[in-house]
Amino acid sequence: MAFTRATGKHRRPSRMHRTTVRAAGVATLATTGVIGTLAAPALAAEPAAEQSGLIPVLSIGDSVADQIDAQAAAQEQAAAQNKAEEAARKKAAEEAKKEREAKERAAREAERKRLLAYVAPISGSYVSTSYKAGGAVWSSGSHTGIDFHAASGTSVHAVGSGTVVEAGWAGAYGNQIVIRMNDGTYTQYGHLSSIGVSVGQTVTPGRQIGLSGATGNVTGAHLHFEARTTAEYGSDIDPLAYLRSHGVNV
Repeated sequence: MAFTRATGKHRRPSRMHRTTVRAAGVATLATTGVIGTLAAPALAAEPAAEQSGLIPVLSIGDSVADQIDAQAAAQEQAAAQNKAEEAARKKAAEEAKKEREAKERAAREAERKRLLAYVAPISGSYVSTSYKAGGAVWSSGSHTGIDFHAASGTSVHAVGSGTVVEAGWAGAYGNQIVIRMNDGTYTQYGHLSSIGVSVGQTVTPGRQIGLSGATGNVTGAHLHFEARTTAEYGSDIDPLAYLRSHGVNV
């Protein structure tokens, strides 16, 4: 005997059809966010937080995000501070370098001026016998230099920068020193009681080179000073004009 399936609206759905419909409904409810209303009574009775776990997760996420933001802000602030401090250190170093270089330039300029300067051979003295003064006391018939008043043992100074070319006994001049100056001229210091430099030694303005005395052909202690164009006797020039041309007021 043949069997036929009932038709019409009262036909019971198949098991497969029911399962498909239920799955579609759950998906729809999950999409709309109301799946919780379809939970079994036992599950619905549990607290909402225990059912979904969404609230604690969101709370922890916000807290971590805040901490990360705070750390990022602190790092940015520290980086900005470090950058500012580094810029300040760099600026200070540059200023210190400029100041140091300025001091070095000033020191070099001061030294240059000092080496170019001239001084009197006897401090606080005066000319007791002038240049070209006549008399039988001089073999040439006139004075080839100037005499500075000075007691025996008075400090004698190089009038400028130069190199010693003679240092020792020189007959009528007694103990003498001759210096070739840096400008190519020569200066001579005679009748010394003591010599404090040697040939080849360089000297600077104001350096003590010996002590005044009364050696050689003299009538009393004093310093005989000459300015010359060469190291030899007879090449003398006016020593007073020479000193004054170099800024020495005597």
